Amino acid sequence: MNILSNLLSQPAQDNRSKRQRRGIEIKSPREIEIMRRSATIVATVLKEISELVQPGMTTADLDAHAEKRIREMGATPSFKGYHGFPGSICASINNEVVHGIPNAKKVIRAGDVLKVDTGAYYEGFHGDSCITIAVGEVSPEAARLIRVAEEALYKGIEQVKAGNYLMDIAGAIEDHVKANRFCVVEDFTGHGVGRNLHEEPSVFNFRTRDMPNVKLRAGMTLAIEPILNAGSKYTRILSDRWTAVTVDNALSAQFEHTVLVTETGYEILTDRSKV
Repeated sequence: MNILSNLLSQPAQDNRSKRQRRGIEIKSPREIEIMRRSATIVATVLKEISELVQPGMTTADLDAHAEKRIREMGATPSFKGYHGFPGSICASINNEVVHGIPNAKKVIRAGDVLKVDTGAYYEGFHGDSCITIAVGEVSPEAARLIRVAEEALYKGIEQVKAGNYLMDIAGAIEDHVKANRFCVVEDFTGHGVGRNLHEEPSVFNFRTRDMPNVKLRAGMTLAIEPILNAGSKYTRILSDRWTAVTVDNALSAQFEHTVLVTETGYEILTDRSKV
């Protein structure tokens, strides 16, 4: 889940987000094992949704499924109530970039580009992941956008290992996106994740000197989540104060994994292929 910086500065709405800590946390082996479980719950739910979704369903249907399954697996939805967000998933369609609120009136149609982002809070730790689903047959442009967005995520993840830097991740993502003539959304970033849904550091998807270029250490857990637009990189927020859309109505796609930094590389904690 990406979130706006001004929301992060507001008072939290539930106990989970009140326990904010400063600095970058290095997780212990015990904590990493708990995060494997929270991340597996997220991966399971997203895999189920990818197989469940079909034209005619609503985003509220998907939200109900996600909440039910997260709770059945012994966790609570990370997003629900977070800074007042009403859903257990973010469901964003076509030109909606992030933070789409699930709605019983929002019907999913064939040809849609559907982003589903969710998190699970299990025994004190969060997992966080997002997928983009091509609903039925989509346009060639949409299919290419989805493919490049997922490729960009893995290009970034390939740079993860102790001793590398955040800008190694950002540069790999940015270069792949630009080479494919799409643009990276700069209004939202990835983040650390663990005891809190959003922790330091911010994980950028583009090169910048605005934030420290943090050196990666084993035990860090990062939510890496590139967002690509087919048109302009700029976004605006709708009147619901959550849903971000492209300013030019162009399509948007996003993928996200919770990733553990190891001494020799990485472990994708939200790997759907393992559930």
